[in-house]
Amino acid sequence: MYEQETAGVVVRVAPHYLADQSAPDRRRFVWSYTIEIENRSADTVQLLSRFWRITDENGITQEVRGEGVIGQQPVIEPGQLFKYTSAAPLAAPSGVMFGAYSMQRLDNGEAFDIDVPIFALESPHQSKRAN
Repeated sequence: MYEQETAGVVVRVAPHYLADQSAPDRRRFVWSYTIEIENRSADTVQLLSRFWRITDENGITQEVRGEGVIGQQPVIEPGQLFKYTSAAPLAAPSGVMFGAYSMQRLDNGEAFDIDVPIFALESPHQSKRAN
């Protein structure tokens, strides 16, 4: 598991290669990743948007931006945890992924970003590591 804390908010990531959804002969490799966002701060926060940078073992990079996560903009109270699972496909058997969430403190409206740690996307088919 990968972990990083920013501004009192901890992000944990657990990636998992999905062999049943991958097709190596067609250059399709899929991973799920489970994210936990734990609010260790004294403020109630809301996740507003996300940014991802995904780079495969060949150096091909894609960026993803959007509102919320899995169709939600969760509010996380102090001491609470929000958890979700999503997926990422690549055309190569390994890569790395990292990003950030744009957040807001609900008591005063302050906007801030929290980092998602860089994490490896590794499969049994990888020919070289991107990390």
